[in-house]
Amino acid sequence: MKKRLITKNILLGFFSWLIPFVISCLFFKPGGTLIVPYATFKSTIILVGVITGCYLLIRYFKSVDNDFIKNGIIVGLSWFAINLILDIFILIPLMKSNFTDYFMSIGLSYISIPVMSITMGYLLHLKVNTD
Repeated sequence: MKKRLITKNILLGFFSWLIPFVISCLFFKPGGTLIVPYATFKSTIILVGVITGCYLLIRYFKSVDNDFIKNGIIVGLSWFAINLILDIFILIPLMKSNFTDYFMSIGLSYISIPVMSITMGYLLHLKVNTD
């Protein structure tokens, strides 16, 4: 993997966490009280995360010209790790939660990241190898 692609991977992975995090802050009052029902909040943030992830994956794969499946695996697992690590150091302390409760409520949804990236990589592989 080229240095430029590694840098892009890490930067976009950070944005895959930051954008939904910043948008989620809009749903809380200054004291930390949620201003919408929790189910609405959770559904909205998952939707924001999926849209953000898809957009950033498109940006990432525009820089890839081969090994699409391998890149899909690498980017998916690295973004999954980036999101978990940032949550462990920032979100879990803000939530005053433990890892198990956090993972069952939020972290589990991050499995969608490698699912989307590997799927995109596989589709690009098929496209390149059938045209």
